[in-house]
Amino acid sequence: AAWIQDGKVDAPRTVYLFSDLNCPYCNMFWQQARPWVESGKVQLRHIMVGIIREDSPGKSAALLASKDPAKALQEHEKAGKASTLKALDKVPEAVQKKLEANLALMEELGLAATPAIFYQDEQGQLQSQQGAPRPEMLGKILGKR
Repeated sequence: AAWIQDGKVDAPRTVYLFSDLNCPYCNMFWQQARPWVESGKVQLRHIMVGIIREDSPGKSAALLASKDPAKALQEHEKAGKASTLKALDKVPEAVQKKLEANLALMEELGLAATPAIFYQDEQGQLQSQQGAPRPEMLGKILGKR
């Protein structure tokens, strides 16, 4: 999958999520995860897809094609609804292939909504959560604060 790193490379916990830039619940999870990401305990890996609105694929393509995808993602999520990220009108073929592969993986896993979050529990078992997690689930997904 083509993902964008959010957090330190050497964070002890890695959480993957399928994310659409027009998804308010993805933004909510991004906000909820800030204490863990900023403390260096968790790295989020955003697997970009475009499924919610007509401009979603173009926005995901804009991030993946940017010079600094991690910074562009940070700016978009920080701004929330005020984000000025513009969808690409013409998506480079290499970026299109990444988006198609991400969407195919999402479909293969039987996922229909974003965020779709994957993490290892305390026993090392792979777990998943579709949609924004309730606050009491954050510790299970992201670990101890």
